[in-house]
Amino acid sequence: MDRFKDLSGEYLAALTERAKKSKVYKPYQLLGLTLSQLLEDEKHKSLYIKMAKKYNNDYLLGLAKRVAEKKDVSNKGAYFMKVFFNK
Repeated sequence: MDRFKDLSGEYLAALTERAKKSKVYKPYQLLGLTLSQLLEDEKHKSLYIKMAKKYNNDYLLGLAKRVAEKKDVSNKGAYFMKVFFNK
């Protein structure tokens, strides 16, 4: 739970820094990167960025939080995709 709060805080902080720096990620890119970190699936970060651009960000972040909190799941990225596409 603390890790989710930390990543959420970083996400919001980066959005506020966006106005100060010209070379900061767009919000959907930052959310996609946050999802890949939260789900421990760095190799598919481009897929998460595309999903963040297309789908409801609150739903994606909430689902990723629930998946990340599961201790018995070894491949959280695959489990996230399974749950997301079987909604």
